[in-house]
Formats: sequence, C-alpha cells, structure tokens
Amino acid sequence: MRKALMAVLATAAVLIPATPPAQAHDRSLRDAAPRYLRIGSAVAGGGHHVDQPYPDPFPNDRAYRKVLAREFSSVSPENQMKWEFIHPGRDEYNFGPADAIVAFARKNGQVVRGHTLLWHSQNPDWLAEGTFTKAELRKILRDHIVTVVGHYRGKIQQWDVANEIFNENGEYRQENIFIRELGPGIVADAFRWAHQADPRAQLFLNDYGVDWPGVKVDAYHALAQQLLAARVPLHGFASQAHLSMRYGAPDQLASVLQRFDDLGLHTAITELDVRMDLPATGVPTADQLATQAVYYKTVLDACLAVAGCNSFTLWGFTDKYSWVPVFFPAEGAATVMWDDFGKKPAYYTLLRTLARA
Repeated sequence: MRKALMAVLATAAVLIPATPPAQAHDRSLRDAAPRYLRIGSAVAGGGHHVDQPYPDPFPNDRAYRKVLAREFSSVSPENQMKWEFIHPGRDEYNFGPADAIVAFARKNGQVVRGHTLLWHSQNPDWLAEGTFTKAELRKILRDHIVTVVGHYRGKIQQWDVANEIFNENGEYRQENIFIRELGPGIVADAFRWAHQADPRAQLFLNDYGVDWPGVKVDAYHALAQQLLAARVPLHGFASQAHLSMRYGAPDQLASVLQRFDDLGLHTAITELDVRMDLPATGVPTADQLATQAVYYKTVLDACLAVAGCNSFTLWGFTDKYSWVPVFFPAEGAATVMWDDFGKKPAYYTLLRTLARA
C-alpha cells in the first residue's frame, strides 16, 4: 500500500507540485494566512471515534496534537461540545473533554469555535425520548445554552448557535425537537440566550448544502434579515462545505457568502472536506488528488474574496481520523493529509493560496 501511495504522489507532482517552493518549507497554514483570517481544524474525538479501533485521538495521539498546534490558529471540537457528550444527563454536564481542547488552544495561541447549541442530531436519549411540556422544553434549552456558553465565557470566539435548521426545500427541519415543539421563534431565543451568556462571542447560523444559490440559501437569507430587523444578536452565517467530487466544485460560493456580507454579517467556512470515490486499491489516483486540490482552492478563494469571511476551518486534517469513511463507505481520502500526516497536493495548494493572499 505504501509503495502504491508513493507512486501516486510522484505522478501527482506533475499535475500539482507535491512540495511547496523551497522558501516555504518551514511555513504552516497558520503562518501563511492573512492576519485577519483564522485557519482552523476540527479536533477529533467523540462521535464515530467511539466505535473505532483506536484510543480517543485528541488526548492520546501526541503526533496529532503537534500537527494541530503547528498548522492551525483555530480549533473546533468535532463532537465534544455536542449535547450527547457535554450534557449526557438532564442534571449532568461533562465539560472535561471540551475543557482540554480550550486549554490546548490557549496554550498554542489559538481561538476556539464552539459547536453546537441547537441541532436535531446527536442529542442524548433523555432529551430525544423524554416527555416534556413546552415550558419544560424551553427551560431545558435555555438552561443548556446559558450553562454551556457561560462555562466558556470569554474563551470562545464563535459559536454555531443554530445548526442545520432548514431542510433542502427551505422549510424548518421538524426533526429538531425544539423547533417542532416550540416553533421557529425558538431560534431567536437561542441567539439571545447565548449572547446574554457571553456578549463577546460571535454567534452564527451554520449549515451544509449552502454552497450554491438556491431555496435553502434564500431561507437563511430571509431568516437573517428577520433576526437582524428584530435586533436579535446574530453575527454570522457559515457554510460547512462538506463536499464530494461526485458533484462540481462550488464555484458560486463567493456570491452566496457575499449576500450575507451585504447584510453586515461575518461569514465563515466551518467544516470543509472533499471526499472522493476510491479505486479498488483504496489509494486515490493522481488525477483525483489534483481535482481535490482544485475543490479546496475554490472554497478558500471564495472566502478570500469576501471581506467579512474571517474563519476557514477544515473538518479534520488527516484521513486517519476522518468521519467520511464511516458515513460514506464508498468514499474517503477527504482531508489534506494522509494517515501518517504526510501532506497531499491539496495542502500545498492551500498553503500557496494563503501565502499569495
């Protein structure tokens, strides 16, 4: 497998150089980035990792932490701040894993993106299967937001407050227990409560499938206008940018972000990865690696083209801990580094694009 991989990389170098210019050998992504732009990664842990044949990545893999500190100026807990991990019992909070990430970030001069407060997925059984009155459910959400955001007051730069609240048709997602039982107005309340708990944090709407113009983007734009008109403390809109090479590169993403920038909002890329259908060998071809690099560059170019895009986050940087093969078994190799932290053409394309900016 290793020999096959090296052969692919040698061929890929013809299409996209596998190494940066000599003067850039010692530069990291965070070093190359413009000063205003935070370059981030999700911090592996929790979620699908619980079922994998390796220890929890963040506390146990020293080499992983070294790369995380060197390459990135922002970190996002992949799962450690989601409800099922941080609020496992109605009267029980588990801050330990997320606290460790925040401490790591402070030690390494990084900011933290909090993820996430209002979502339909990865909720604990006590919440998803509980029987609550509307008043009880409202109190549960308020207490959760005030407790979690308050716990990290002054330590989180940006929060994904409302995550994936619209379906593809632009209608509110009814799988979200709070929206279903309390109505769409609860979204505004979630932002108000988060702002009260930490007035300095930037508060975001966040979703996938908003990389091209369409009804879903229109729904978020209308909601943003509504919230701003009501003086709700909304500060930003983010595209997750989970991409597949089965579909085209998001060449209209800049125009999407610009619509929200025009409203006076920050914008961000929050969960970027680019998955592909792997050959029978399990090793991407040189052409696939070259195409993947183009997708990554397309998203970064979109962020750089919009004045208020101040955060650019990869959803993990190594295939070793990627969520993609677990949820998309036919696809993989979605990140910018191999299992051994060797750098793919996509990494060097990002590095050069950031340096030019």
